[in-house]
Amino acid sequence: MRALFLIPGESSRQLQAFPAVAAVAGQLKAEVQVACPAGSAGVWALHPGVSRTIPFAFEGAALADWANLLGSVREPDFQLCINRASGRQVDLMLSMSHIPTRIAAAGFSATERVGATRGEGWLNQADWEAYLQPIGVTLNADAFRLPLAKADLEAARAELPSGDGPLLLLAPQGGSSDWPTARWQELPGLIRQRLAGLRTLSGGAGTGTPRQQAARLASADVVLSSDPVSTELALLLGLPLVALGRDPASLPARQGVQGLGPANQLPALEPAAVLQALGFS
Repeated sequence: MRALFLIPGESSRQLQAFPAVAAVAGQLKAEVQVACPAGSAGVWALHPGVSRTIPFAFEGAALADWANLLGSVREPDFQLCINRASGRQVDLMLSMSHIPTRIAAAGFSATERVGATRGEGWLNQADWEAYLQPIGVTLNADAFRLPLAKADLEAARAELPSGDGPLLLLAPQGGSSDWPTARWQELPGLIRQRLAGLRTLSGGAGTGTPRQQAARLASADVVLSSDPVSTELALLLGLPLVALGRDPASLPARQGVQGLGPANQLPALEPAAVLQALGFS
C-alpha cells in the first residue's frame, strides 16, 4: 500500500514524526511519501522508510499550489493519508484525492478523526499515537533508532578532536533567549577541571547537512543542546542528552536523558546546574 503524511512545521517537528512513519512503513508494509515545508524536507533523507518528499508551503499556499499538490497525491494512488495540516484548502484537496482512509484531528475531509489534544509524555509518542490507532498500528517511539550510513559515520569520526577521552557535543541554538555564548565557551574548561581528557565539539544548527549533523552527533558520548533539531536527532540516535530549555515531561523517560531550565529563563541558568546535569556536580 501507499501512505501519505502531510506534516507542516519546522525540522524538529518533522523529526518527531520519524517513529510514527517507521511504524506505518513497517507494520503496513507501506511505501511512504511525506509532504512538508521545503525548508524542512532535508531531514527526511535520513529516514529509510520514506520513498519521496514533496516540498509544500502549507502557510500561504495559493490555489494553484494546492492544485499542484492534488496532482502529486492523486497519481501514486494512495490508500492512506495521515494529515497534520488544517484548513478548508487542505480539506478540499483531500476530498478530491480519492484516498479512501484519511486521518486527521478535524476537517470535513477526514474519514477518521482523532482527539485534537495530545496525550501526556514524550512528543514523539504523545503527538502521534492517536493517529495510528484507527489503522491498527502500534507505536513504541522510544524503541526507534535512526540508522546512519557507515560512510557518514566514518567521515564524522575523521573530523573529531584527537584523544581518547569522552566527547561532549555542544549544540547551542543561539540568540538572545539561549544560554549565553560566554557560558557555552567556559563550560569545557570547567569540566576539564574534573575530567582532564574531555574532548568537545560544536555541532548545532546550520553545521552541515542533516546527514552530516546526525553523524556528528552519533560520534558523541553525551550531548548538551538547546537547538531543537540537535535535541531531536540525539533522541532518535539514543544518545545521553541534556536538553536546555526543554520540559522534562516532553522527553522520553530514558536513563541519561533530561531537560534542564525553562526555555524563557536560559540566560539566567547557572553553569553549576549544567555541570550537575552532566554528572559533574
